[in-house]
Amino acid sequence: MHRATPRVRALAALPFVLVLAGHLLLLALWHDRIPDTLATHFGPDGGGRADGFTGRTAFTLVGVGLLLGLGAGWTVLVRRAALWGAWATAGFTGALLVLLVRDNLDATDPARVVSPLTNLAVGAAAAAVLALAGWGLTRLVPAEDATGTPADAAGATELPRLALGASEVAGWSRATGSRPLTVLAVLALAAVPAGLLLAPWPDALIALVGLVVGVPGLALARVRVTVDRQGVTVRPALVPRPRVRVPLDEIAGADVRELDTAAVLADFGGWGYRVRAHRTGVVVHTGETLVVRRDNGREFAVTVPDARTAAALLNTLAERHGKV
Repeated sequence: MHRATPRVRALAALPFVLVLAGHLLLLALWHDRIPDTLATHFGPDGGGRADGFTGRTAFTLVGVGLLLGLGAGWTVLVRRAALWGAWATAGFTGALLVLLVRDNLDATDPARVVSPLTNLAVGAAAAAVLALAGWGLTRLVPAEDATGTPADAAGATELPRLALGASEVAGWSRATGSRPLTVLAVLALAAVPAGLLLAPWPDALIALVGLVVGVPGLALARVRVTVDRQGVTVRPALVPRPRVRVPLDEIAGADVRELDTAAVLADFGGWGYRVRAHRTGVVVHTGETLVVRRDNGREFAVTVPDARTAAALLNTLAERHGKV
């Protein structure tokens, strides 16, 4: 889990600075052609005709604020592997803003302005081009481990061990949970019967979305993490299934890391059961996190208190198994 360096943050901010400068430049060049009121929202019916309007000054302020806000967010949360996402976001947002202004040029009646669906395709193309540029720029940033040391030095760190006699056996288990996730899951499940009873058909089908959110949310709201001679297992605290297990014979080592909100969003994309390119995780809160490195190079992470004891025991058991 790589933390952002100043160079990564600067490269993440760069596309938003360039897009903002280009956006303001075009507004200045087209000043005499931009009407006092712009069409800024377009309905799905009627061929994309305008159904929402904004004054020119307000539009400028909103556009600048949007680019600054997105740029600040990416600068704070970006990681090296996600640098392309910052560039793609800047490209898509900037393209849509420019196209919106172009559609309003010389308009005498903003209600007659049309924004074609091809604008979305152009925005997607701009996002793809800038995403490639951002991906290419990752070569300017050396890979680093979570503490900011070069990746090739990470293996020099001594993994924690738990002192056990040759004939001793041990296990470790701890429950951990998230109150916000519990509340969200309960509210989502409560909305299901209420929606089915009160909402008119077929709108009541929307209530079924509560099942998609509530059931897995409740399963992850409180989990139990167990380390024993089978490996590391994570399951809901109240029921034995579903569960995630990393077998002991697939474990190359275990360590502990601290996850803050920025790391959770950047490395895992949020809370819950997360699957990313090089790691999976059960992330229910910030803080102490057990990180298991597998033989295939992937990582499995779970946020749990007393993770250091779990990692130490797991390394000891893996060492007995001839793995560490």
